[in-house]
Amino acid sequence: MRQGHGREGRIGPVEALASGPVARHASGRLTVATPGPGFTDFTAAVAEFVRGSGVRDGLVTVFCRHTSASLTIQENADPDVQTDLMTALDGFAPRQAGYVHGAEGPDDMPAHIRTLVTDSALTIPLVGGALALGTWQGIYLIEHRDRPHRREIVLSVLGA
Repeated sequence: MRQGHGREGRIGPVEALASGPVARHASGRLTVATPGPGFTDFTAAVAEFVRGSGVRDGLVTVFCRHTSASLTIQENADPDVQTDLMTALDGFAPRQAGYVHGAEGPDDMPAHIRTLVTDSALTIPLVGGALALGTWQGIYLIEHRDRPHRREIVLSVLGA
């Protein structure tokens, strides 16, 4: 039985970038202050933490300790992308949709829904002591609530 739909693609060989035992681990926390709804780029803070960890090759995990904010890796070149993404999220989970849960205000339940369809954690490869992000990629916290917040992010680096 054939799985999937569409044309068959070609997959090239995997290029080995590094291998070896896991020798180092570092963890930490940072606070991201948001101005209200939207994307806050904190790529530089994650990169600085990685540099300070001494890990050259491995993984960094970035975890948001909140249910009304989320994480994403998105384009960092054109801010119109973020505007359009917020418009899409507004359409997907509108503020005034008659939700049952409203104990923390009308923006709370839509925030939970938006977090459900985005991410609370990201894992990014490290190669040569740097984040292996693409040219136009940045790490963002997405604030889904209507007012500014201070969001706690936990970082964990594992590698050699």
